[in-house]
Amino acid sequence: MNKELNKYSKAVTQDPTQPAAKAMLHAIGMDNDDLNNPLVGIASTGYDGNPCNMHLNDLAANIKLSVNQQPLNGLIFNTIGISDGISMGTEGMRYSLPSRDVIADSIEMVTCGMSYDANISIVGCDKNMPGALMAMLRFNRPSILVYGGTIAPGCHDGKKLDVVSAFEAWGEKVAGNMDEDTYELIIQKACPSAGACGGMYTANTMAAAIEAMGMSLPYNSSNPAISDNKSQECKDLGDAIYQLMQSDLKPRDIVTKKSMENAFRLVTVLGGSTNAVLHFLAIADAAQIDFSLEDFQKISDNTPFLADLKPSGKYLMQDLHDVGGVPAVLKYMLEQNMLHGDCMTVTGKTLAENLASAETLQENQDVIHKINNPIKETGHIRILFGNLASEGSVAKITGKEGLKFQGKAKVFDSEVAVNQGIANGEVQKGDVVVIRYEGPKGGPGMPEMLKPTAAIIGAGLGNDVALITDGRFSGGTHGFVVGHITPEAQVGGTIALVENGDAITIDAETNELTLHVSEGTLQTRKQNWQAPDMKYKKGVLFKYAKNVSSASKGCLTDV
Repeated sequence: MNKELNKYSKAVTQDPTQPAAKAMLHAIGMDNDDLNNPLVGIASTGYDGNPCNMHLNDLAANIKLSVNQQPLNGLIFNTIGISDGISMGTEGMRYSLPSRDVIADSIEMVTCGMSYDANISIVGCDKNMPGALMAMLRFNRPSILVYGGTIAPGCHDGKKLDVVSAFEAWGEKVAGNMDEDTYELIIQKACPSAGACGGMYTANTMAAAIEAMGMSLPYNSSNPAISDNKSQECKDLGDAIYQLMQSDLKPRDIVTKKSMENAFRLVTVLGGSTNAVLHFLAIADAAQIDFSLEDFQKISDNTPFLADLKPSGKYLMQDLHDVGGVPAVLKYMLEQNMLHGDCMTVTGKTLAENLASAETLQENQDVIHKINNPIKETGHIRILFGNLASEGSVAKITGKEGLKFQGKAKVFDSEVAVNQGIANGEVQKGDVVVIRYEGPKGGPGMPEMLKPTAAIIGAGLGNDVALITDGRFSGGTHGFVVGHITPEAQVGGTIALVENGDAITIDAETNELTLHVSEGTLQTRKQNWQAPDMKYKKGVLFKYAKNVSSASKGCLTDV
C-alpha cells in the first residue's frame, strides 16, 4: 500500500500511541490488514420521508460494496435532508436553505473528525448537492459526488406529470378550472417512484452543473433513479475513488473558475433554476474562487437557452436521458466552442477527453434546440439592479413571458398572506405582486415561493402578473418572476418601502428593476419604517438569521 493514500487515516490506524482508536476499529470488523488500507467516508443524505432521498441508503450500501472490493475501507455515515416539495408553502420551508449549511458542516465534521482519506457523497434533494460539494471543497480530499437520479414522470389523461403539476393543479382548482376528482387524480399520479423532481428544477440543475464542473462521473446527473445505469454507477465507484486517490486529485484541482463557467453555461443552456446563482456563490466561496453576480450576467449574455424542459417547456429529465443525457449536451456545447474542454474531472481525464467517447444527441430530437434555432438567444437568468435592488436580484425570464413588465404593486408581507390573497381573488391582471420579509434574515431561511407562482400559473395569470420577492423561487417556478432582491426587507432594503399602487418596471433587456417613486418620498418612508421583530428567538433559525450573509453573497454562514 502506498502510504500516501492513507495520509489522514494513518493518524488513527498506524500510530502506536493510539491503541484505543485501533481497538474501536477492530470492534467494527476491521482486522490488521484492513487497518493498513485508507478510510473512505460514504456520506448518504438518505431518509424515508422524501422520494428524492428514499433510495439513497440503498445506493450507499451498494457503493460500499464496490469500495470494499478495492484496498479501501468504505464507511457509511448519514446527514440530513429537508424535502422542498413537502415543506413548500409551510413553515418547514424556512429550514430548507439552512439545511445546506448543516449538510456541509456535518460532512466536513465527520470526514475530518474521523480522519477519512476520501469522500463519496450520495445526494438527492435540492440543498444536498451544494451542501456536499461545499464540504468537499473545504476539506479538499479526493471526493466524488453521486446524484441519486431523477424520478420517472407521472401520467394522467396522456399528459406527463411531475410534482409541479400538483401545485399548478391547485391553482386551477382555486380558479374554478378543475374539478375535485381530476385534482385528486393528478396528486396521486404526479410522483410515481423514487427520484428527485423530474423537470429542470434545482435538484437536476445542480446535479447537471456539478457533472459539468467535473465532480461526478459522466452520465451521473441524467441517469434515472430507478435504472440499470444508476446501479452500474454504484458498481463503478470503488474503482473511480481508488484511481482518484492514487492520482491525489482533489476538489480544488477540479473546481476552478473555468469549470464553474462551464457549469453555469450548461445551466443557461438547460434553462436551470435561479437557485443555481445562490449555490454557485457559496461553492465559489468554499473553493476560494472569485465568482460574482457580474460573472453570471456575462455568461447569460453570451449563451443561448436551448432546452425545452419543464418548468417553462414540455420535457422532463427522463426525456433528456433518452436522447443522450447531459454528456450529449456537453458534447454539443464543446463542438460549438461553448466550453473549456481542458478542465480536469474526477475521472482523471479532462472534460474534452470524457466527452470524446460520449454519445451525440439523437437525430430528430427536439428536447435540445440547435444553436441556430434557440428558444432564446441569450440566457434566461438575468441579474437585475436598480433602486429596488441596489445589491442585485435574480430573474428567470425565458422570453415566453416577454422581456419587460410594468405594473402596479400589490404588496404582501409574507408568503402566507399572498397565498390567501390569490385564493381570495385579490391578485389581478397587471399586478406586480411583492412578497417581502422572506429573505435569509427576514424569512428567516429565504423560503421558496413555488406555491404562489404555481397558483398564479394555474389561475391562468402567468402572462399577466409579475412577482418579485426577497425570498427565493423553486426551480419549478416559471412566469415573470424576480427573487433574491437585496438588500432584503428585514434590513431596510427598498423593497420594505414599497406601497400598494406604486409603479414598478422589470426590464430583462436593460437588466433593471425600478420602483417609480421619488427619492424624497423613499427617504420619508425610510424614516417612518421600523424593522419587524425577528420571527424566531431560539434554535437553528435564530442562529441562521443572526449569522447569514446577503443573498448577493450566497447566504453564507461562515463569514
